[in-house]
Amino acid sequence: MDYELTETPKLIRDPARRIARERVQPRAAEIDEQGEYPEDIFAVFRQAGLMGLTIPPEYGGGGSFLALALTVEETAKYCCSSGLILLLSALSTQSIVIAGSEELKQAWLPRSAAGDVRGAFCLTEPNAGSDAAAIESRAVRDGDEYVIDGEKMFISGGSVADFVVTFAKTDPAAGTRGFSAFVVPTDNPGFSVARLDRKMGVTGVPTANLVFQNCRVPASNLIGEEGRGFHIAMLNMGTCRPVVGARGLGLAQGALTYALDFARQRRTFGRPILEHQAIQFTLADMATQIQAARHLIYHACWLVDQGKYDRQYAPYLSFAKVFATEMAVKVSSDALQILGAQGYMKDHPLERHYRDARQLMIVEGTSQVQRIIIARGLAEGDIVYG
Repeated sequence: MDYELTETPKLIRDPARRIARERVQPRAAEIDEQGEYPEDIFAVFRQAGLMGLTIPPEYGGGGSFLALALTVEETAKYCCSSGLILLLSALSTQSIVIAGSEELKQAWLPRSAAGDVRGAFCLTEPNAGSDAAAIESRAVRDGDEYVIDGEKMFISGGSVADFVVTFAKTDPAAGTRGFSAFVVPTDNPGFSVARLDRKMGVTGVPTANLVFQNCRVPASNLIGEEGRGFHIAMLNMGTCRPVVGARGLGLAQGALTYALDFARQRRTFGRPILEHQAIQFTLADMATQIQAARHLIYHACWLVDQGKYDRQYAPYLSFAKVFATEMAVKVSSDALQILGAQGYMKDHPLERHYRDARQLMIVEGTSQVQRIIIARGLAEGDIVYG
């Protein structure tokens, strides 16, 4: 892959960098403290045309996961919650892009691209997390409708969504071939928000438990064919994993930049701590890990943009996700250590970066799940070197 960015991603990245610096950065600490969805930041993203970057151009979007990753990277330097707002624009629509009927695409993609509606992706349940095939939600065909019953948990943005893409079993005896995907407007009778979770970090985007109780949707809201839900869900999450990595990349870059500036000013033993070899080596390791993650993420997004995101290419998407998210935890920890006691205080952003980073190793497939995918790729010969 040629890592020189083409003109289109550059045109997205530069205004995204300015928005992140001028609008997101001043609000980041307040968003974390208040623990409320930042409607003003969403409005800024919407006005800038950043809410449909992965939606195909024929439906009003940009059609580029690399452009979204660049935008998320710039935003997450200051606020991982705001980066998640951008990620959700892809996570909530990609199933429709991949397998939705033309009717569903026309109904939801242009409005999502314009930022007129927001969506959420609903897979996790009380007894089904990494084992996604264990979902217990049911969808029963009743004439021209499906009746959905079940509970979803840990759904990012679920309480502020206008629609959700949810997964439910239509043939419980068929295993992974027995559940299906649906679009459910959140104003449907039978849909409700049961509660919001109290989280360690990323507090600016609510995480909700959602209930479907005798929730009826038209049969036309089925995404793809019955029994294809597991396949659709895996493709959806796979395409978005590099963008989760981009949240970690931006967060780590922001932490490194802050620690480097601090090291230039903080003096011990008569000189700036940047002149101490122990600090220099720590910063050098941080920068090396960040650069490695950047290449993995850009390459993975390039693959997705080429339509290469099925099982054969899944390990490359997992490379980006597992390395970048674990790197974010390590780099944010090292940056905090450089500041010492000051890094542990809320006067500086590093304690927030450290809390926010820890989420990234769990969402959209844990680090352990990514290693399973990578190991499977090795065993099946999908990972090719040379």
